Amino acid sequence: MTVISPSKTTPAEGKPTGGSRTRPGKLAESGSPTVRPPAAAHLTDEQVAELGRELDAIRDEILGKRGAADAAYIRRVIKIQRGLEISGRAALLVSKNKAAWVTGTTLLSLAKILENMEIGHNVLHGQWDWMRDPDIHSTTWEWDFVTPSRSWQHTHNDLHHRWTNVVGKDNDVGYNLLRMDEQQPWKPINLANPLFNAILAPLFEWGIAIYDLELTEFKEGKKSKEALLKDLKALGKKVVTQFTKDYAATPAVAMLTGSGKQALYGTLTANAVRNVWAHAVIFCGHFPEGTDTFTEEMAEGETRGDWYIRQMIGSANISGSKFMHIMTGNLSHQIEHHLFPDLPSNRYAEVAPKVREICQRYGLKYTTGPLLKQVGSTWGKIFKLALPGKTATA
Repeated sequence: MTVISPSKTTPAEGKPTGGSRTRPGKLAESGSPTVRPPAAAHLTDEQVAELGRELDAIRDEILGKRGAADAAYIRRVIKIQRGLEISGRAALLVSKNKAAWVTGTTLLSLAKILENMEIGHNVLHGQWDWMRDPDIHSTTWEWDFVTPSRSWQHTHNDLHHRWTNVVGKDNDVGYNLLRMDEQQPWKPINLANPLFNAILAPLFEWGIAIYDLELTEFKEGKKSKEALLKDLKALGKKVVTQFTKDYAATPAVAMLTGSGKQALYGTLTANAVRNVWAHAVIFCGHFPEGTDTFTEEMAEGETRGDWYIRQMIGSANISGSKFMHIMTGNLSHQIEHHLFPDLPSNRYAEVAPKVREICQRYGLKYTTGPLLKQVGSTWGKIFKLALPGKTATA
């Protein structure tokens, strides 16, 4: 499994995905972490090893079943997404008409959500590399998000998925902006937690782009000046591409019908809608009540089974309709995604009942709930942790 065992390679390519950087933290073959998380303290090393074998078997079963139906699914989703985008931009060309503006903005918003969540995110995880299609491959795909794909793959695939919710190693816990765990020391600036999060939501792609530069690592001397300049150059090129497509080309053509300003507002709105949705889905998968965080000791010396356990008790799902699952990129099955990030996303619904049964049998929690509940729970934690002395119940 490429994400949790850096020395292994993808079956399709014979080399690691996600760029040229080395993946960190090889897992132990046996034994246990320095400290096992409290929620799993009742398990023996043998039980953890058996749990790991059961989850490996689930993954292997899906790998063996991948085929034409899966390939047809992702190609169909891409076709629908491109149709929505073309239709949305076409409607914005005449968006001086209010109905055309609403239609165009809605279609473009849906297209951007679908591309970002179900297509881009999952393609960049290598979920479709086995198809050997250069147009749907983790090493060639560039998504409709301002942060460059290669930079995101490093901070997300290589780091976040290896150290999920380990405070001090997983910077996704708060994105170097928010206090999202009681282990993080309180500072007066944390009083602005809710304000920062409210600003981050509509600007989420920009927050991620800045985060992917790893400025904290640069300040601490962990990232070289050359590496930072390289990432800044890549970001600059991506910004130009995104601005040209959304804020120059579409409005410029729309000016021919007197709809230039309306088209600009439409693309701005579509990007904001996509950002708010992506922010909500991501935060609901990582931060609602019921998700655990971990100390570095809990990850030190962990085995494959221990890593699996940390993904299950450190993640949360969102219940809902099939349409909702697709629009979240199937990250509504965040637990299953964290367990098997390289499996095709359309298979997570099939895997979920098996994972839930394993959690129940081994006495591990399986956190899930409807979208509004998870959003409210996440915001509740953000408010609680903005205050000194306040902790969020896990």
